[in-house]
Amino acid sequence: MRIQKIDVMRQSTPLIKPFKTALRTVFQAESVLVRMTADDGRVGWGEAPATIVITGDSLESIESAIVHTFTPLLIGKSLLAYEQIIQSVHQAMVGCSSGKAAVDMAVYDLVAQVCGMPLYQFLGGYKDRIETDFTVSVNSPKEMGEDAVRYVEAGFNVLKIKVGKDEIGEDIERIKEIRSRVGDRVKIRLDANQGWQVKDAVKSIRRMEDMGLDIELVEQPVKAGDIEGLKAVTDAVETLIMADESVFSPAQALEVLQRRAADLINIKLMKSGGIYKAQIINQIAEEYGVECMVGSMIESRLAVTAAAHFAASKKNITRFDFDAPLMMLHDIVDGGVRYEGRVMTFPEAAGLGIRDVRCQDGMGAVS
Repeated sequence: MRIQKIDVMRQSTPLIKPFKTALRTVFQAESVLVRMTADDGRVGWGEAPATIVITGDSLESIESAIVHTFTPLLIGKSLLAYEQIIQSVHQAMVGCSSGKAAVDMAVYDLVAQVCGMPLYQFLGGYKDRIETDFTVSVNSPKEMGEDAVRYVEAGFNVLKIKVGKDEIGEDIERIKEIRSRVGDRVKIRLDANQGWQVKDAVKSIRRMEDMGLDIELVEQPVKAGDIEGLKAVTDAVETLIMADESVFSPAQALEVLQRRAADLINIKLMKSGGIYKAQIINQIAEEYGVECMVGSMIESRLAVTAAAHFAASKKNITRFDFDAPLMMLHDIVDGGVRYEGRVMTFPEAAGLGIRDVRCQDGMGAVS
């Protein structure tokens, strides 16, 4: 089975409520979609959102990389030699991890279809259902408390709280408000998105520990490139510290792990360049005894389906952050993973189990 055609489309879907972090405010979920067709008629799907403040990838750069760099390499290639295909994609250009991830997803979708297996089974099949958290965007303490209550009432028992946008004192007020509103049975994770300085991070986390706010983990408290600072925070507090933006590649994961700079690693396909490299990161972390979370950007259920298949396949992946599709006004995907509250289940169909994707705004193929 060989790759016969690659189509690229854009989609834009409004969010139900603006998504606010220390790095950006998002009103629309915008991404590039990949439809890869094999010579036997099978179709594989991929998606790459433009998260320029994190990955550096815009819609235009993703689209250009796929159309002008990756497609000429891939047409006519045998999907049974998918290692060659994915290696050629990673070697073709520096950067554009999001575009690489979209192509990677489509390849794995097709390969698993050929094998007649759902992708999570093809990759290892450790779990057949997972549970996602739900993210509370940065707003006033009162609004964040109200949002948290609404998500808990909808059945979510793990909340990921965005912080790092304002003074740390205000962040603590936000967490106090949320904890007082949701009680002790709900897990609270914090994500500072690089928004804190090292000393302020240590001071604030210790203060929250002393206040008994019971924070499960703090994600990426300091700048992505400050591995020494990340380690300083990890060493100084009891709360688990998770590396996110500090780890794109297996090499970066190895540095963080060798220096014991974090207790956990957050893997995202848009950072790693897809499932192939994400598996390597997870395997390295597992050898060091460090558990991983798999998360997502503001992606549709297409990309989240691929990430969820990967996450469910591995024992060492113990936390899941896949709420982005639940934030969108429209669902553009037919098939794929299903949500039953916080529980995500997988289709029995082979591959990703995606039957079709409906683009918003009348976007069509550009190649």
